[in-house]
Amino acid sequence: MTESTARFVLEPEAIGVLERYGIPYPRHGLARSPEEAARIANDLGYPVVLKVVSPDVVHKSDAGGVVVGVGDGKLVRTAYERISDGVQAAVPRARIEGVLVCEQAPEGFEVIVGGLDDPAFGPIVMFGLGGIFTEVHKDVAFRIAPLDRRDAEDMVREIEAYPLLTGARGQPSYDLNAAADLLLSVSRLLMEHREIVELDLNPVRLYHKGLLVLDARIAASDVG
Repeated sequence: MTESTARFVLEPEAIGVLERYGIPYPRHGLARSPEEAARIANDLGYPVVLKVVSPDVVHKSDAGGVVVGVGDGKLVRTAYERISDGVQAAVPRARIEGVLVCEQAPEGFEVIVGGLDDPAFGPIVMFGLGGIFTEVHKDVAFRIAPLDRRDAEDMVREIEAYPLLTGARGQPSYDLNAAADLLLSVSRLLMEHREIVELDLNPVRLYHKGLLVLDARIAASDVG
């Protein structure tokens, strides 16, 4: 398979893959109209995040496809229409499959977990500083899959931001066991789905107990 044959999996499908490996994602629902988005948001509770679902929009924020902190049903309907109009303006031929309405996650420490199918080494797992700082600092560690527990723990310790994860100014440390568990789950996922050529979980929000994946991108020839 070459890179040109890969497709980016729609996020609801990508979330389904993660869930089969016990990888946590906020509660959510797929809406295909402003009214349906408001119903889903009412069930989830406010605030919520809205994200476009489109096979033609990989970087959702850049295309105006994400609205965060939406606080009531009227604002949800407005945000849905704003996303639809904004994406169509940014990517005129984009096919919009709907909008993902997600429970807004609490603040935490943001990391990135990724993977790719290297032509020489096979599946490789990445861990590093995430969120808006990923491209700036490039603070990442890599391992060839499959990982064992020691590999995963070493990856967490290797990044320059590791001291921040262990707690600062008397604060408790973030859940490093959860981070290692996630790396092991991603390793297993990549080994069992060799059709995946790229996986990008960014940001992953670490808490003092547990974590949540807030955005999932998978490129594959086919995902079963």
